[in-house]
Amino acid sequence: MQRRAPIYFLLGLLLAANACRSHRADRVVIGSKFFTEQVVLAELLAQHIEARTGLRVERRSNLGSSLICHRALLAGDLDLYVEYTGTALTTILGEKPVGDSAAVYQRVKQTYEQRFGLELTEPLGFENTFAMVVRGDDARREHLRTISDIIRLAPHWRAGVGYEFLERPDGFRGWAERYGLRFAEPPRVMDLGLIYRALAEKHVDIVAGNSTGARRRSPLLSALRCRSDRPPRHARKISPASCRACQPRRQTHRCGYAPP
Repeated sequence: MQRRAPIYFLLGLLLAANACRSHRADRVVIGSKFFTEQVVLAELLAQHIEARTGLRVERRSNLGSSLICHRALLAGDLDLYVEYTGTALTTILGEKPVGDSAAVYQRVKQTYEQRFGLELTEPLGFENTFAMVVRGDDARREHLRTISDIIRLAPHWRAGVGYEFLERPDGFRGWAERYGLRFAEPPRVMDLGLIYRALAEKHVDIVAGNSTGARRRSPLLSALRCRSDRPPRHARKISPASCRACQPRRQTHRCGYAPP
């Protein structure tokens, strides 16, 4: 799904509040949400910290949604996990996606600092957003290139989405309303790790995948272009303001948490 407007790049939240507490002085607990990119990013961070510091890293992968990970962080069960700017804005902060990437960054940065005591740093350096994907043979047979092309097919189609895309205001409901889409049934909610398999096996006809997902680039699948009213998704790191080990550059080198 290509973008004509700025989109939310990946926001790397280095949420390491508890690493500053005495009972966690010798280890860092890293969590992840429940899809492949999150697990890989968490493992990369874990290996980097282990290689650059004397800290032991405990992995807690596939915890669930953003809200689950965020609450675990605030409860002291996690020190770090990776989040996305658009999700931070709409799901965690409950705000509407308004403004360009710079405005969104400043809003999320300021609110995270004030509400949670977390610092937002520079981007991790790559983009991820939702991509609406159909089967390649359907795209070729029906000449599908954009979301507008599926309006006539939607009454006979079934959609598959992850929980977050279903719940966020700029997700399924906003997307369907924007294009006037009416599907044969309510969207089927499923694990993101199974979403492309469900599409390939014809349990659903269109899915909300990730733009960085390797499987969506298969010749058997096709991503559709659409208008973008969603906020940008910049990958950035967030950490508690009180945690010196998690701060950018001069402070973060202590634990290897330096921004790119």
